[in-house]
Amino acid sequence: MLRPREHILGNLETLYREAFARAQASGDHAEQARLDFEFRRDQLYLESVLDVRDLLRPPPPPPETRPEDKSVIAQISELRSLTRLPFGR
Repeated sequence: MLRPREHILGNLETLYREAFARAQASGDHAEQARLDFEFRRDQLYLESVLDVRDLLRPPPPPPETRPEDKSVIAQISELRSLTRLPFGR
């Protein structure tokens, strides 16, 4: 089963936020700038890969119509056609 896009992007963001917080705590501005750039770059790469994944996935099957989705008249018509006996044979 494929993980949802939001879950994957959320994991990426969590990873970078933790690293950014460590760089911020140590006062390393160059590391913060590097992490900010890498996060945005990796996010673009990942979104592109996820778009390709979504395009390659087969389309979902059409939803089946359930009897409760049909009108009462349509259900009666179907029952009548099933119970008709072929006359004239």
